[in-house]
Amino acid sequence: MEVWQAWEQVRANKGAPGVDKVSLEEFGEDLRGNLYKIWNRMSSGSYFPPPVAAVEIAKPDGGTRVLGVPTVGDRVAQTVVAKRLEAQVEPVFHPDSYGYRPGRSALDAVGTCRRRCWKYDWVVDLDVAKFFDSVRWDLVLKAVRAHTDQPWVVLYVQRWLQAPVQHADGTLEHRDRGTPQGSAVSPVLANLFLHYAFDAWMSREFPVVPFERYADDAVVHCVSERQAHYVRQAIEDRMIQVGLRLHPEKTRIVYCKDGNRRGGHEHTAFTFLGYTFRARGARDRHGNVFTAFLPAVSNDALKRMGKTVRRWRLHRRTDLTLAEIADWINPVVRGWMSYYGAFYPSALYQLLARINTYLMRWLRKKFKRYRAQRRARAAWERATRAYPRGFAHWAWVNYPMMTRKTRAV
Repeated sequence: MEVWQAWEQVRANKGAPGVDKVSLEEFGEDLRGNLYKIWNRMSSGSYFPPPVAAVEIAKPDGGTRVLGVPTVGDRVAQTVVAKRLEAQVEPVFHPDSYGYRPGRSALDAVGTCRRRCWKYDWVVDLDVAKFFDSVRWDLVLKAVRAHTDQPWVVLYVQRWLQAPVQHADGTLEHRDRGTPQGSAVSPVLANLFLHYAFDAWMSREFPVVPFERYADDAVVHCVSERQAHYVRQAIEDRMIQVGLRLHPEKTRIVYCKDGNRRGGHEHTAFTFLGYTFRARGARDRHGNVFTAFLPAVSNDALKRMGKTVRRWRLHRRTDLTLAEIADWINPVVRGWMSYYGAFYPSALYQLLARINTYLMRWLRKKFKRYRAQRRARAAWERATRAYPRGFAHWAWVNYPMMTRKTRAV
């Protein structure tokens, strides 16, 4: 039953083939036989994971991150163990740990961070350098042993940690630490490691200092700059103690400056989970304008979304109908709105208007009678009135950007 439930979860998550090139569809062709092999080998202790396929993806800062893609069968096996571990460790995890946990999300972490930035003047914006490449195996296994009395769970966790990474040219990379991002068991192992390395340690050493942690991203709130410097140094020492280190340039002390907080500091903004926190204009319930310290979609996230919009080249897809374009882009745009529009949604309006500009250009290219801007505008207004939910973003922005800059895009 556990193996079958794990397969259902792996299939729902989709994903690419691993080193054996077997896709989800191909694995499912002999599903009963494949799942029986996994169950039989895991129950007898004879399951040995294959290498993990290395896939490089670009990072927002210009570097690359290596994801590890296990085979479909290995993802099933990892999911069995991950679910066993989650049932044991979830009750002991810290309430301010949000990453990869049931009933918690990145938006929950952003919302909690927003409220605490109104209460606390200072923030330590933490960045752990190469966390997934640096995790010490002995400490991971020590934490796993503390939460399970089943030797086979520890055995397979150890084998997955030691599984080599296979690069595109076929070479194998053997590691002595770290856990590849992308595997089914990595999230619970990362959370378990950081629970002891950071969460429980913070609760013990600084019980009155709140924080939010999502995987290896964390924000710590302090009442003064002096406290922030002290806590930052203590955390840096703690990370060294457990085999990690803070990124010297990306870990910053930030002053949450708003309209009521006087003075200044070198850093008055930080980015957490795709949201940049800084001073922004806001209105109270009476309509009065004031300056608050608020999160909104980060510039890096806007640039990534903008690149996606340009890649669509909507104005050239005259082979499609308007409804077909909507079916194509709506799921993506709706996801952007759901996540990045949860706080300060007006920061998304320019991007959404740019999509409309491409759609306007599509209209004028596809139909000769709308080549004139005046006629195109009239047709646009008729369409948005008749189908106000035709495109997901029309619920927020139903006008195009008609500036010289956007026409040239």
